[in-house]
Amino acid sequence: MELKRIVINEIHDQQVILLHEVEGEREFPIVIGLFEAWSIDKRIKGNPFPRPMTHDLICSVIDHLGGDLQDIYINELREHTYYAKLRVRKDGEIIEVDCRPSDAIAVAVTAKVPIYVAEDVIQEASEEQ
Repeated sequence: MELKRIVINEIHDQQVILLHEVEGEREFPIVIGLFEAWSIDKRIKGNPFPRPMTHDLICSVIDHLGGDLQDIYINELREHTYYAKLRVRKDGEIIEVDCRPSDAIAVAVTAKVPIYVAEDVIQEASEEQ
């Protein structure tokens, strides 16, 4: 998947990002918080932060501990809530770290790694729209 659009509305607490299938037509929205939307938006636009932000910290910790962030994986949709994993390669193994999708996407944008979504999540998300 790729990030197609970010809708930031500073009046409301909930923001929306739209993910779109790279080689397909399917897409779906994910509601996220203002901080995550702002962080993702600034990174995409190439606007630097004066100091490292939380998503920079996550990438730095993975790197300093000898890991390599492979991708992020939105793996579940349960009761209108998405769940995600950071997939880190360390010593030849993949370690999956539970993560909110908004943070996972912000980390993916920061580290420039792919965003994957489970097929059943895409199906279920399209049925809910």
